[in-house]
Amino acid sequence: ESRAAIALDKEINIQWYIPSVVKPSNHTETKILLLYAYNINPLKTSDMTIFSSTSTFSGQLWIPLARIISLKEKLSDLKEQVEILMQGSKSSSASVPPSLFEHSETLKIIPSSKPKLSNAKVHLDEKTEEIAKTYLSEVKALLSDVPDLSSPLTEIPFDLTLQSVTNLEDMFDLANGCIITEGGLFDWIVSLLH
Repeated sequence: ESRAAIALDKEINIQWYIPSVVKPSNHTETKILLLYAYNINPLKTSDMTIFSSTSTFSGQLWIPLARIISLKEKLSDLKEQVEILMQGSKSSSASVPPSLFEHSETLKIIPSSKPKLSNAKVHLDEKTEEIAKTYLSEVKALLSDVPDLSSPLTEIPFDLTLQSVTNLEDMFDLANGCIITEGGLFDWIVSLLH
């Protein structure tokens, strides 16, 4: 069945669109249309006894292109920092026994089409935590109908994992968009759009 007709979990689909017909005037900044759709219950649109329009939502937001590009770069930097922190915690918490390297030619590595990202909560240092709060405050300001710039986030509203940071970075990928499934990041994004 079509992926568009089934959502087994809660999920939000994010797509970006630049209308070719609409040209901004010289006095306005270029904006891009964020299109989103999400469900808060599992759904199967082909089965009308299960499908309920009260559990599916969609909408759009016009967002300045320059802010999206800037935020995407910042989120990419945050993801890099999270990866560094994860590597540091892995190397300090466990070491690989030397015997593993001696027999490495007998090990078979089967590449997967998509690497599995960690859902383990990352323990942030103070500087990285403050940077994350600042960047997430920018996300909040972009996605909220009534941006309240005077109230930056005082805490991170979801578990910061490599997976959640990657999903957030992918969300602002203008070429691809993304799908975010249920969890803390999903709940936070939906609360901003709802």
